[in-house]
Amino acid sequence: MAEQTATARIDETALALLAQHSEGMRWADLNRAIEASDPTLHPKTINGRVWKLVERFPDQVYKPSKGLFRLTKFKSDED
Repeated sequence: MAEQTATARIDETALALLAQHSEGMRWADLNRAIEASDPTLHPKTINGRVWKLVERFPDQVYKPSKGLFRLTKFKSDED
């Protein structure tokens, strides 16, 4: 079985972390959590993937405010 690419691991980890935080996660906290989960990942690669989460997964991730990432399944009427 083929090993997952670094970018796929980052995306999977980011979505899993956001699923654990219904209130959402700030950009810097999400970056740090991904880096802590897999030290082999390059910080600039993590940064680039997190920065474009909403663009790549518009049906799953949104930003209720600047710098805050949240899964759409947690979206409230106030957002």
